[in-house]
Amino acid sequence: MAQSLPSLALAAASLGLSAGFSPGPLFYLVLAQTRRHGPAEGVKVALAPVITDAPIILVCWLVLSRFSGTPAVLGLVSLAGAGLLVRYGLACFAAPALTAGAGGEAPRSLLRGVAANFANPHPYLFWVAIGVPLLLDAAADGTAAVVVFLAVFYVAIVGAKVAAAVVTGRCGRFLSGRGYRLLMVGLGLSLFYFAASFLRQGISLLFGA
Repeated sequence: MAQSLPSLALAAASLGLSAGFSPGPLFYLVLAQTRRHGPAEGVKVALAPVITDAPIILVCWLVLSRFSGTPAVLGLVSLAGAGLLVRYGLACFAAPALTAGAGGEAPRSLLRGVAANFANPHPYLFWVAIGVPLLLDAAADGTAAVVVFLAVFYVAIVGAKVAAAVVTGRCGRFLSGRGYRLLMVGLGLSLFYFAASFLRQGISLLFGA
């Protein structure tokens, strides 16, 4: 699934924003810490993926790169990625209006964020079925493509959570309004588009279509 640099950057932005704004343990922790301790603590939680994802990416890269000459395995991974993207897209459509919940007893926001993200299965599923396959494709075009994907993805996912912390700290109305719902619908549609790309690649790898 070779992609141009702009296409790769668009994929990274869509995936990062959808992961950043979608309800989940880390997102709710951002809201909770912001509500109890202020936006600065929510921002600390938002930085957790930068710390936790590196070992996950490395392990997934080492495992999947060993199957680079096995189209059937990579095809199955692509199909799994397509299914996961569809699931994430449907979750975007079903995302409820959000309110900030109660937080923990003490800040320790970065530590809480790191612990929550390590315990969350979604980063593992994302990187093994979606993220690392895209990175392996990007690597064929050189290191710059890998750097662009990772940079755009993390700016998007961290930026989305930082924005949620800032908005929640100021008023929180966006998260319970129509604008948030429309944003999630748009992100859901973008995930369906990339799911179709993964599906095409999986079929091509498995059946040589």
